[in-house]
Amino acid sequence: MDPSSEVVVELPIFRIYKDLHVERLSGTETVPAGADAKTGVVSKDVVIDGDAGVYVRLYLPVPDTPATTWATDGGPTKLRVLIFFHGGGFITESAASPVYHSYLNSLAAAARVLVVSVNYRLAPEHPFSVGYDDSLRALRWALSGGEGDPWLSRHGDLRRVFLAGDSAGGNIVHNVAMMAAAAAAEEGSDGVAAAARIEGAVLLHAAFAGKEPVAGEAAEVAAMMDTLWSVICPESAAAAGVDDPRMNPLAAAAPSLRELPFERLLVVEADGDFFRGRGRAYYEGVVASGWGGKVEWFESVGKEHVFFLLDPGCPEALALMDRLVAFFAGN
Repeated sequence: MDPSSEVVVELPIFRIYKDLHVERLSGTETVPAGADAKTGVVSKDVVIDGDAGVYVRLYLPVPDTPATTWATDGGPTKLRVLIFFHGGGFITESAASPVYHSYLNSLAAAARVLVVSVNYRLAPEHPFSVGYDDSLRALRWALSGGEGDPWLSRHGDLRRVFLAGDSAGGNIVHNVAMMAAAAAAEEGSDGVAAAARIEGAVLLHAAFAGKEPVAGEAAEVAAMMDTLWSVICPESAAAAGVDDPRMNPLAAAAPSLRELPFERLLVVEADGDFFRGRGRAYYEGVVASGWGGKVEWFESVGKEHVFFLLDPGCPEALALMDRLVAFFAGN
């Protein structure tokens, strides 16, 4: 069969062919940054690597009252900063996708956080180690004050930084955190990785896999993830495969979860999510690791993968939003 016509991975959001060209079935539409009439949140795009095409979309909520302006002197009204990594199977979606733009406008408004949504490069055009590197670079950029970006330098509390992401973005949260921890250890206290400034993280229906099945994981999902990982990260296909620590944080070769570089972790799942078993195993792995932080489990009943993006007004999505707001507030 012609490799340009033979499909090796097919999902509702994309098809990947044997010759590694991709047909993206969703996630290619974009919307511009700007003022959101519904929430009052304003957003803008900032390029952090013009040659690579890596940028971030910043979301700034309006002050609590029209007569109030955000503090510029490090006072108590500065905003917590949330670095967000979008999902899309490592293959599709972007920081400018309508579904993420809408959700992050709502999250910024509800949680009163300054959001930095990362537009990392996608596989398979870029083997996914590139996407992890782009994401770590965006974190470094934010922690350094956005190289003088006025929104971050004036309004962001860079001592209180959070990471969050859904699906593939949840996977990126874990990996960027571990990369930041390793960089901080190597660079010392002067390194801009400064992992100690990451206060907490949220994994929303995170995409993980592994060679050994876990409770609740369907065989077809495991097979799909094995094939997908071989496509998006071919450098690991002949060696560890899906037991690459980037895809399986519980693999024998993975760094200990005790090294997670923040104080609080929220693992979010839905009982109908095909990644639910992996999410639960990750949560239990953190608990068993002896990690010194506080880890919480939040599960939505009767819902499926990333339902909160697709139906943000349903009761379960509203309950999740409330939990996220409380988590970022320290509750």
